[in-house]
Amino acid sequence: MTTNTADAIIVGAGLAGLAAAAELGDRGKRVIIVDQEPEHFLGGQAHWSLGGLFMVDTPEQRRMGIRDSADLALRDWMGSAQFDRDEDDWPRKWAEAYVEFAAGEMRPWLYEMGLRWFPVVGWAERGGSYADGHGNSVPRFHITWGTGPGVLEHFIRRVREHQAQGRIELRFRHQVSHIIMQNGSAKGVSGEVLADDEAEQGAKTNRDEIGEFEAYAPSVIVTSGGIGGNFEMVRRNWPRDRLGEPPAEMVAGVPFHVDGRMIPISEKAGGHVINGDRMWHYTEGVKNWNPIWPAHGIRILPGPSSMWFDATGNRLAPPCLPGFDTLSTLREILATGYDYSWFILTQKIIKKEFALSGSEQNPDFTSKKWGEVIRQRILSGEKATAPVEAFKERGEDFVVAKTLGDLVRGMNQLGGGLLDEGQIRAQIEARDAQVDNPFAKDAQIMAINAARNYRGDRLIRTAKPHRFLDPANGPLIAVKLHILTRKTLGGLQTNLDSQMIGADGQVVPGLFAAGEVAGFGGGGYHGYNALEGTFLGGCIFSGRNAGRSRAIA
Repeated sequence: MTTNTADAIIVGAGLAGLAAAAELGDRGKRVIIVDQEPEHFLGGQAHWSLGGLFMVDTPEQRRMGIRDSADLALRDWMGSAQFDRDEDDWPRKWAEAYVEFAAGEMRPWLYEMGLRWFPVVGWAERGGSYADGHGNSVPRFHITWGTGPGVLEHFIRRVREHQAQGRIELRFRHQVSHIIMQNGSAKGVSGEVLADDEAEQGAKTNRDEIGEFEAYAPSVIVTSGGIGGNFEMVRRNWPRDRLGEPPAEMVAGVPFHVDGRMIPISEKAGGHVINGDRMWHYTEGVKNWNPIWPAHGIRILPGPSSMWFDATGNRLAPPCLPGFDTLSTLREILATGYDYSWFILTQKIIKKEFALSGSEQNPDFTSKKWGEVIRQRILSGEKATAPVEAFKERGEDFVVAKTLGDLVRGMNQLGGGLLDEGQIRAQIEARDAQVDNPFAKDAQIMAINAARNYRGDRLIRTAKPHRFLDPANGPLIAVKLHILTRKTLGGLQTNLDSQMIGADGQVVPGLFAAGEVAGFGGGGYHGYNALEGTFLGGCIFSGRNAGRSRAIA
């Protein structure tokens, strides 16, 4: 029977909300989950992810010859986070707790739940500077078999089982506008019932109000996600002191419903946002030729071999190499006064090194069928995967040519005529002269050779060094890269039970936050930089902590 009272109300049916609900259901608690989107959007932004999880010292790593440890992972995390604010106390504690979880209980717990991982561990955010600075010292990016949907299915199954037993109720098209507070404690939520919408999953849905609702519980858990789909909010929080002016043009790496709506609503109820200027946007975005949500962009997940040029044709300097240091690269690109950059590469590189972020762009991994993986990635001849080839053929940001002259002419048609063929040629020829020996002074060639020391990179992720201007390695390919919005690194401050902390430093009774709205824990457990695989992992960990909190009676 439908009632308006429960032990806990969860605002947001994404991964963090599902993790919290599953844990509460296991404890016999009655839970109401409200979400502004339709039922077929269940799982939220996580549905669209590649399913990568940051885990430490796993069997997958050991089988690939990777020696990892909680100590090394924590060193990498702290070197990347660069915590430097008084308000970073809880984020630092969350970081320590997450690394301990990732090196301990995380994998066996998820494995028992049913998750499995691709055997080759990915090496994301390699850093490229000093050992005590940003970056992963070793590969830690575990791609879940089934990608984002493969992560979600097990949490959805757990929630549906509790739903069948009457412990959890899911209410879709319920948009929260107020958290009801009484004498400083949470009592419930209220808002609007929205009209049904049959839009494709991830597409923009209507906000037509057809009614109102209230629901009551002594605990309200906000798991509503970040701000990446709201360009106005992104620009308002942009760290101009560190990154310069925000880009004039951006593409969205997340759906429209990632709108930040619940952040000011939670603040009004007593929550406190910290580190709002810390955010994680990618520099390798391309416009989706087949868009689902507004300004839909896709991130290229690059191997290390593409040459990276700014809008005027100057090669980016290390550590601004593909896959090495996202925020340093973002800062360098914006410092040019332009909001885009270029990859130049060959067919051999796109074949081996280009992957596209997202479950829908990796149908072989998403299908969980080894035959599809082999067909797409091994038996495709000289071609890249079908989704990558589709972007090469149909994407407006791609230029393909047999000669460098034709390539630069095509780039100038896309980019406003800023590029000089002679300047580009001189830089490529200098780079090409470095590939005939196992020795080099070019930092990128050195990085490529180092990457190929890792068996996983050599097998499926890093092309053998070769000359770009040799026609046998062609055709040449150029990609215009846009800034792509994605993750909110700051958020609502919480303790390790995911309880919201107010501006006075005290717990706000009955209020909780988990996932991206909480900066994935504490109000920003990444600090300034992310090591990747920590977004889904943070949703799982902080949602689990909320669901297990003894503050929820």
